[in-house]
Amino acid sequence: MILLPPELRFALRANDISRRACEAKGERFDPPPVVKLFNPVGAATWLATELAEDGDALFGLADLGFGCPELGYFSLSEIAAVRLPFGMAIERDLSFETGFRLTIWTGWARHAGSILWAETLLRRAAHTGADPDLPHRSGEPDGG
Repeated sequence: MILLPPELRFALRANDISRRACEAKGERFDPPPVVKLFNPVGAATWLATELAEDGDALFGLADLGFGCPELGYFSLSEIAAVRLPFGMAIERDLSFETGFRLTIWTGWARHAGSILWAETLLRRAAHTGADPDLPHRSGEPDGG
């Protein structure tokens, strides 16, 4: 499977360009993730918002399954080169779409210990109409 078809590459590159323009103006840039990559036989999950000019460095939230999701850059070519048991590889979630900004995902994933659990909690919040920016009980992330 091609992890990043042209339309996703374009959206990720556009976000990279927009972020640089916002930074130059001193503005905050916080888009929703564009793509979700995952290990079909493990817990590793990546949410990417930007693709650097080199066409390889993705920026977003990385969760390798150790309970501490982190923001940063990760290599598309390294992710694509991972070979898993039974001839499997890292996959792109074809149905992934979100309106939640990256800071919301980051706050919930760090609170929950994983992107996968954060996804469940965010779906639940969206389903109940709760504001994911606001803590619902003591200790829940505030999105920042």
